[in-house]
Amino acid sequence: MASSHSSSPVPQGSSSDVFFKKEVDPTKHIRPVQSLPDVCPKEPTVTDQHRWTIYHSKVNLPAALNDPRLAKRESDFFTKTWGLDFVDTEVIPSLYLPQISKEHFTAYQQEISQREKIHERCKNICPPKDTFDRALLHTHDKSRTDLEQVPKIFMKPDFALDDSLTFNSVLPWSHFNTAGGKGNRDAASSKLLQEKLSHYLDIVEVNIAHQISLRSEAFFHAMTSQHELQDYLKKTSQAVKMLRDKIAQIDKVMCEGSLHILRLALTRNNCVKVYNKLKLMATVHQTQPTVQVLLSTSEFVGALDLIATTQEVLQQELQGIHGFRHLGSQLCELEKLIDKMMIAEFSTYSHSDLNRPLEDDCQILEEERLISLVFGLLKQRKLNFLEIYSEEMIITAKNIIKQCVINKVSQIEEIDTDAVMKLADQMRMLNFPQWFDLLKDIFSKFTVFLQRVKATLNIIHSVVLSVLDKNQRTRELEEISQQKNATKDTSLDTEVAYLIHEGMFISDAFSESELTPIAIDATSQRNASPNSEPCSSDSVSEPECTTDSSSSKDQTSSSAIAGGVDIMVNEDMKLTDLELGKLANNIQELLYSASDICHDRAVKFLMSRAKDGFLEKLNSTEFITLSRLMETFILDTEQICGRKSMSLLGALQSQANKFVNRFHEERKTKLSLLLDNERWKQADVPAEFQDLVDSISDGKIALPEKKSGAAEERKPAEVLIVEGQQYAVVGTVLLLIRIILEYCQCVDNIPSVTTDMLTRLSDLLKYFNSRSCQLVLGAGALQVVGLKTITTKNLALSSRCLQLIVHYIPVIRAHFEARLQPKQYSMLRHFDHITKDYHDHIAEISAKLVAIMDSLFDKLLSKYEVKAPVPSACFRNICKQMAKMHEAIFDLLPEEQTQMLFLRINASYKLHLKKQLSHLNVINDGGPQNGLVTADVAFYTGNLQALKGLKDLDLNMAEIWEQKRISSTLQCKCLCLTYQDSCLSCQSA
Repeated sequence: MASSHSSSPVPQGSSSDVFFKKEVDPTKHIRPVQSLPDVCPKEPTVTDQHRWTIYHSKVNLPAALNDPRLAKRESDFFTKTWGLDFVDTEVIPSLYLPQISKEHFTAYQQEISQREKIHERCKNICPPKDTFDRALLHTHDKSRTDLEQVPKIFMKPDFALDDSLTFNSVLPWSHFNTAGGKGNRDAASSKLLQEKLSHYLDIVEVNIAHQISLRSEAFFHAMTSQHELQDYLKKTSQAVKMLRDKIAQIDKVMCEGSLHILRLALTRNNCVKVYNKLKLMATVHQTQPTVQVLLSTSEFVGALDLIATTQEVLQQELQGIHGFRHLGSQLCELEKLIDKMMIAEFSTYSHSDLNRPLEDDCQILEEERLISLVFGLLKQRKLNFLEIYSEEMIITAKNIIKQCVINKVSQIEEIDTDAVMKLADQMRMLNFPQWFDLLKDIFSKFTVFLQRVKATLNIIHSVVLSVLDKNQRTRELEEISQQKNATKDTSLDTEVAYLIHEGMFISDAFSESELTPIAIDATSQRNASPNSEPCSSDSVSEPECTTDSSSSKDQTSSSAIAGGVDIMVNEDMKLTDLELGKLANNIQELLYSASDICHDRAVKFLMSRAKDGFLEKLNSTEFITLSRLMETFILDTEQICGRKSMSLLGALQSQANKFVNRFHEERKTKLSLLLDNERWKQADVPAEFQDLVDSISDGKIALPEKKSGAAEERKPAEVLIVEGQQYAVVGTVLLLIRIILEYCQCVDNIPSVTTDMLTRLSDLLKYFNSRSCQLVLGAGALQVVGLKTITTKNLALSSRCLQLIVHYIPVIRAHFEARLQPKQYSMLRHFDHITKDYHDHIAEISAKLVAIMDSLFDKLLSKYEVKAPVPSACFRNICKQMAKMHEAIFDLLPEEQTQMLFLRINASYKLHLKKQLSHLNVINDGGPQNGLVTADVAFYTGNLQALKGLKDLDLNMAEIWEQKRISSTLQCKCLCLTYQDSCLSCQSA
């Protein structure tokens, strides 16, 4: 037994203390160990100058205990007492003592390692204490001196003569060379080398003997201790023999029967396990025929569940069975085949569902079949089935239009299908009513088609949501189950620990009785699958199966974590919540796509019909009917799918813009022709126009329906009555009002063109204002129509027509404002500009009338002479012209405007009269000339006030004599048809 190991004290304890006793402070409970007498007391070695400790021991203790009296060497010192026949036998390990391993000393090693490091550091740093006496130092110095004579090569730890360099250094060849007559000298050298080596050997032996002599007492003490040890071992052997006899008796009386019963119970359980395993194997053996039966009835979900359950059983409970070594790969191939079958089945179902007659009232075709297919596809993560359905929708939409066109063309006898081969050309031969009925039929078929698609997608969406809800509930249940299992495991560990601490025996039967219910629950949940026989709960109690099951679960969990995907273990649906949510969104997008597909096909159908300009040639009624049909279809699809598709709406807007352009050009051209042929004479007002104006007064801006019988009985009126006022108008203005109402009604029928119509209507009103100004004020009618002159009646009639349009501009503005978006209100400024332009035009006409009379006054009064007779010829002509003016305009303009106009004419008259009197030097002095002028003025005043409506007119003729500024003849800014100085509003401004 080598003594080079550390002899530091090691705490000893019972086996139970290793596991169930609390850790204690070793400094308080470890008894000091009495060490043996120092084998090498206080003697330094050759290479170490420090004080000797047990860590420096290099002595072979069995070699020191050799007994020279024995005839032969024993294998160990125990043969001294037990004899030469003693043979080592293997000691049977006890069942009641724990197996001691390196882990039991881990705590002690950790505790002592720090001390050892400190000790080694101190040993290298601190110098040794000088505790030797003089004699030992002297002996040590002598021994060291002797040893210094020995070459250092012999002291090296790697000294070996088989090394050529070492051998040549110890035994140089020069001492053994006998050639060249130097034999005697070489022999002497060899002898001298031998003696030197012998001397080195003697020095070493003397030092070894000296060291042994210093430790002789320790050797004798060890021999004495050996005799005591032999006696103690003898007594121990006798005690062990007695203990074994007692234990054998106790085992025979108390344990053998109970252990036999436990063995029988364990054997029975093993037999049950074997039986259940065989039943499970029989069930697994029937998997493939059962799958074939399920596939024959399109039960894809049941077949996939059965395959998944069988795969799990093969990997966990039937792993390693030779007969099933190929079943796993066969099931994988069968699963791939089922994937292809489900894709083909779903494609067939989609084709059958979307292409069945649209007259069928059934919304969903074979709902259970669809649900089964969707569940199977989700289980296998085949999420591309939505693309299959999308492609089938596109094909079906094309077929719907094609079939509708074929049915409609076949009903029209005028179309020769043999002469016209292309279906598109045949469709273009339809007139508007026929084509409109065809479009209505297509839209109705598309509506039914979208309702079916929505119903089918709702079923798929509900399946996806149910799977998502199932995943969430399963996750919650697993979390609750894990918490319960953790609590149960903690209580079970505490109970087992208590039993072991009390020294009770825990057998395999205990684990069977306590742990089997837990395994039963896990197995019953895992093996619960359709068309499969449940396995016995005992089949999972086997340790090997439990280990395989747990390892497979660990692998599934770790792969899920590594992939970053939260997959529920042992779940049918392997999709994550994120994937299911994305799939639900894709289903909704597919419904939007169905609406877009229908709209796109409808747009292509419209564009194919519009190639020959068919849509642009539609009249207002036809286009409005078409627009309403398309808007109705857009609203229906939006209500079904939940989102408005923009393609058909864009096509409608494009056609509406073209319609608006044509609509505006037609009416502008019509208005231009009317104006170019207008003779600016008062026209009779038909009853239908009066009804039109009355409907506007009631707040309804729309074209009234024609009354066939009543219209013939009612005679045309001379004037148009609007809210109690009479308007004498020309025929062009009556038609213009009807055109304006057509614009407003078009806005009601086609709301999308409101802004365009507002712009076009503004342009139309501006055109009427500018063109009428050119024809009347600019005298363009003389060349265009052939009028001889522009009379005051023409001017007054034009002014009244403009006033009628101005009256309706606020009504038109309110109509458009109610149909515009708030951000579009800025466009209403066009009406403000138009109103201002019309007022300016009216004022110019009034100024023109005043200017006509002003030139007449200038011509007549410039020749006026103050002389008899009274009234003078000049004033007679002036009164005659004033009467003609009154006669021309009184029936056209309202009384208020007539009075204001004659006030302005009278102001012009007074201005010219005052100028002429100043030229003639006639003053208000009461003389004869003054009397003549006063008589003429009185004649003028009497004739003017005698005119109808001018009786109460304040002429204020005294101003002709006053020395102050005559009122300006400029037009009043407030457009009140009076002078600036006579208008109270202008004076206040």
